[in-house]
Amino acid sequence: MKTFSATPADIEKKWIIIDAEGVVLGRLASIVAMRLRGKHKASFTPHMDMGDNVIVINADKVQMTGKKRTDKKYYWHTGHPGGIKHRTAEQILEGAHPERVVTKAVQRMLPGNRLSRKQMTNLRVYAGAEHPHEAQAPEVLDVKSMNSKNTRS
Repeated sequence: MKTFSATPADIEKKWIIIDAEGVVLGRLASIVAMRLRGKHKASFTPHMDMGDNVIVINADKVQMTGKKRTDKKYYWHTGHPGGIKHRTAEQILEGAHPERVVTKAVQRMLPGNRLSRKQMTNLRVYAGAEHPHEAQAPEVLDVKSMNSKNTRS
């Protein structure tokens, strides 16, 4: 029996919408990363971009377990000596771009290569419930009902 390797003609991409309200961040990110890579498909091929297009709404209402909301820090460097800076997850979620927390969590669950950077372009994250992708007729993926540990109240 030959090993199946997908070609661009075999790839069929779908649109999926996920509501992040009340969902634990890490569990959401792992599910989204799996969908972006295409590992949920039987025809998964590691060197091809065969994942789905994923829309995440209500990213500002994502939950974190423990004290991560106040203790987890996101670092960056300005490029100047002594220019390391940080913000807590709470500051980012309450700031102007709360969707960056979800985007960064998904990005860090993908391998660090050219293909994963291409796959990240298939992710769209929105802070509110509105999104401009109604024309693509996305299917709803209910992450809350997959596992009781996925939600936090």
